[in-house]
Amino acid sequence: MKIIKDPVHGYVEAEDFILPLLDSPVLQRLRYIRQLGFSYLVYPGANHTRFEHSLGTMFLADIAARRFGLEDDERMLVTAAGLLHDVGHGPFSHASEPLMEEYLHTSHDEIGPVIEGPVHDTLTGIGVDPQELGEVVRGRHRLSGIIHGDLDVDRMDYLLRDAYYTGAPYGTVDAQRLIRYLIRTDEGTAVDENGMNAAEALLIARTQMRPSVYYHHVSRIGESMFQLGVLEHLKGDTRKLEVMMAMDDATCLHELLVSGEVIARDIARRLYERRLYKRALYVGSEQVNTAVYEAGVPIARRRAIGREIAEAAGVPAHEVLIDIPPIPREMSLGVRVRNRNAIIRFEEISPRIRTLNATRKEQWRLGVYTLHEHRNKVAEAGCDLLHIKKPTRQGTLF
Repeated sequence: MKIIKDPVHGYVEAEDFILPLLDSPVLQRLRYIRQLGFSYLVYPGANHTRFEHSLGTMFLADIAARRFGLEDDERMLVTAAGLLHDVGHGPFSHASEPLMEEYLHTSHDEIGPVIEGPVHDTLTGIGVDPQELGEVVRGRHRLSGIIHGDLDVDRMDYLLRDAYYTGAPYGTVDAQRLIRYLIRTDEGTAVDENGMNAAEALLIARTQMRPSVYYHHVSRIGESMFQLGVLEHLKGDTRKLEVMMAMDDATCLHELLVSGEVIARDIARRLYERRLYKRALYVGSEQVNTAVYEAGVPIARRRAIGREIAEAAGVPAHEVLIDIPPIPREMSLGVRVRNRNAIIRFEEISPRIRTLNATRKEQWRLGVYTLHEHRNKVAEAGCDLLHIKKPTRQGTLF
């Protein structure tokens, strides 16, 4: 057994069966992938990694497994899934996820191909079925609620960790208390009513962290620039994309910095030097028809819109970026509460959920980004082409 000092949870124990997984190259790679992608451009302290988060998730998954009284084989399965759940991430974490989904037709939850080879053999050797572990991570297993759900240990750790490293005062979650009051039912994970305050605190923290950290406009601009840089570098060759998605942050950025494509090199240099695009438009749901954007807009379509706006504004196509995230889904779907002898829906006992869901939708923003000198004409063209109600002077953000 190894004892690892973690700034969030204190001392984390890594049992003997975990050590070969901990030392595997696929997990060690996560030391070099930032947990929050380009949020370090906003919060200088946000340089924590997927590796740290994986350790924290493993730690909390083990506590939850013991709380549920799982047999040793199931506890090992859940603990290993907690450790390996993020090995499928590409460079800069969620910044590369849309590229993976749209052009490689996969996501970071599809870890099967990543754990083939030595990790597959290690899992088999300790009695953990690699395929079953993959099902836990994808949310298709009866034990998935521990790792993959609305009140899961993955969220508990990243909220605590992200708040710690950014300094944002919103991510306070009493993870130990919440786990203490989690219950296994035939329908999945539920929470005892004595844990309601801790559960609500987690949902509130998620809501508050969205605009200040996860969807901060500078982070979104960085992600949009990165995606453009990758696409310009690839020029349609998705075989290169598969290789890039297996890189870490530094290797991927270097690949763009030495790209044979001028635009890719320029974008990478801007990211490296923090010379970012600016907001020409940044509008909420009250200014657009959100029904059109319910599921978000694919990258290819966003690039097409960007080219139309750039043409109308008379600027180069690569100098206009469109950011249209999906409308936030409602929280707590599937979460149930044990209220005395009955199991009821979370919303029936927590009126705050409706308010939080409304707040999340109000936080949604559509962004049009460009160079500082093009903001006015790009904003004008964007309003026309996207049918945006023009903001007042006071409501225009630059």
